[in-house]
Amino acid sequence: MSFTGFGEDAFEFYDGLIADNSKAYWTDHADTYRSAIRAPMESLLAALEAEFGVGALFRPYRDVRFSKDKSPYKDHAGAFIGQGAEPGGYYVQLGADGLYAAAGYYQLATDQLERFRRAIDDEINGPALERIVTKLAENGYEVKGEQVRTRPRGWPADHPRINLIRRKALYAGVLWEPAEWVHTPACAERVADAWRGTQPLLSWLRTHVGPSVAPPEKRR
Repeated sequence: MSFTGFGEDAFEFYDGLIADNSKAYWTDHADTYRSAIRAPMESLLAALEAEFGVGALFRPYRDVRFSKDKSPYKDHAGAFIGQGAEPGGYYVQLGADGLYAAAGYYQLATDQLERFRRAIDDEINGPALERIVTKLAENGYEVKGEQVRTRPRGWPADHPRINLIRRKALYAGVLWEPAEWVHTPACAERVADAWRGTQPLLSWLRTHVGPSVAPPEKRR
């Protein structure tokens, strides 16, 4: 089925779920989730597959085993297109706050993190990443990624790129507030354009970090 946009009730579904994150609410509104959110998200991934690759929709259920918050359902629908053995890729998410599209590396194994920081330390590759990040911010992207509070062990606090070295992941995304175009076919091109804008960041990460080569037991 071709992508025609998310259903008119998509944002309202998540507004309601935030107010009542219960099995009863989910059961009562399951048809809305399937028709207004899940089916359109799958169609969106299919529409973008030729350019970006095969994607998958994440399950709507939260893993509450080790969480104090026992709310059973995620307050958003997320989907991811991976890049083979690479640790990053493209992400799209719909929730009550709007539509979010991002790309980058979301979690780095120990050997990847080492290469990441050494590349940032390099006097050619580090400034190149700074320029990419600055340009993304100028173009309306928010650059994010888990980071340590002060500085990683062994790195000087006055390093000229310490804010990047502190990162343990790096990705860039843009959030659009709820709008009528999300319910139209134009939504697909908006997401595609956002992903295209992240290509310099993904290229840098693939070149200087790449997939983990450590045995699984050595990864984070």
